[in-house]
Amino acid sequence: MDDLVQPIIRKLIKKHHTNCPFQLAAALGIHVRYADLGQSTKGLYFRKLRRRFIVIHAHLPIEWQRFVCAHELGHDRLHKGISRLFLEEHSYFCPGKLERQANRFAVALLTADIPPVPEESLQEYYLRAGIPQEMLYFFDV
Repeated sequence: MDDLVQPIIRKLIKKHHTNCPFQLAAALGIHVRYADLGQSTKGLYFRKLRRRFIVIHAHLPIEWQRFVCAHELGHDRLHKGISRLFLEEHSYFCPGKLERQANRFAVALLTADIPPVPEESLQEYYLRAGIPQEMLYFFDV
């Protein structure tokens, strides 16, 4: 998976000169919206009439909003044409795999310009990179 993600991220950053998920979404023509998504949903990605949307739970802390935007951007880049709702309703494919891939994409994107410091713990690295601590197990430094 990382072999797939790294070239995509490098290309995005090189072309758009940023690893900010909000700036990348804008540059890619993806509309970012905010809404109250209830207690269990942090964000979602969908296409409607050839337009792409990322919806982020409006009441999340900024750190989580940034991560969710990067995660949903991962779905846009990695899972073109795949509908999670369709997968859950009509197949035996586990959408959890797609979520893990999007999490790895988000962590790799948000840490692309922040090299780890020697003797720094993964928790310290994530804190410095603004990654929610709950994502610790998605990235090996």
